[in-house]
Order: sequence, then C-alpha cells, then structure tokens
Amino acid sequence: MRRFLQLWMVTVGLTACGGLPSSAPVGFVNQTQHPDAALRNIWSAAQESVAHSIDLNPVERATANVPADIVPGNPRALTVMPHEILVTGETDVSSSVLFAATGILRADPTGMIACPQPCDVRYAPAYSIYQPPHTNYAASWEFKGNNFNQLLEYEFENQILNALGYDMRWR
Repeated sequence: MRRFLQLWMVTVGLTACGGLPSSAPVGFVNQTQHPDAALRNIWSAAQESVAHSIDLNPVERATANVPADIVPGNPRALTVMPHEILVTGETDVSSSVLFAATGILRADPTGMIACPQPCDVRYAPAYSIYQPPHTNYAASWEFKGNNFNQLLEYEFENQILNALGYDMRWR
C-alpha cells in the first residue's frame, strides 16, 4: 500500500507540473484550406519566435503611446505542442458594418472580424481563445500571399504564450 501511495504521489506531482503528456491529442482541428503540414510549419515558426524573444504588448503599443515590453525568449516554447486547436476562417465583417462601428473605411473584403470579449479591440484580422483552444481569422486572409502564415504565426505565438502562463492582456 505504501508503494502504491508513493507512485500515486509521483504521478500527481508530474501531472500537476506538466511532466506527463496531456490527454488531448496533439494537432489541429483544421478548418482552413491549407494542409495540416502547413499549420505544423507555422506552429514551429511560432515556437522559434517565442523561444527567441517575446513582445508582450503589441496591441497596447498600437492603441497607446507606450514603450515596447520585449522580454527574452523562453526556450520552453519549443516543447509546447498544439492540442486540438480549432483553426477556422470567419466571414469578414462588411465595410458598412466596420465603418458604422469604428469610423474606419475599408473596401470589402475588409480583412477584419468581430473580436469577442475579452479582446482589447472590437475588430481584428484574427483572434485566439484559449479554452477551448481556437484561432479564428478573417477568411479573406486565407490566400493573401504569405500574410496568412504571418497572421497565424502571431496567433499561434499567443496560444504558446498562454500555455506558458504569460499575461495575455496586450497580445
């Protein structure tokens, strides 16, 4: 019985500290027009980016005159894997809706979608939610050159930073 309790305590300790693999399958629920391999490559680029350096306040800098909050990279990012992250496009908000809500005039497709609370902005090209994990993007970005990769890389960085416990308030 004592041996059983020791093993149980070690297992609970490893699970609480992230030492055992998650029960969720690794990968994406891919609802894009890109193959899973493309999403894996974008995820790998996001891992490398977070391992190199971390910009904690790009949204704050875009909305206020504040200095950048850049911190050293976190090598643990290289071990964070996607666990059934839903990746899907949403229909762009129309130009008239965007103009009425924000005063911003863009031609259709606008490249913007409504960003639900607790987003710091009302409309964005993409956003991520962490429970359950998903990343949504404006459908018009799907085939805009390499911009789709950059858009998803930023959102995948957010997923990785959230998994590592960073403050996501200004991401």
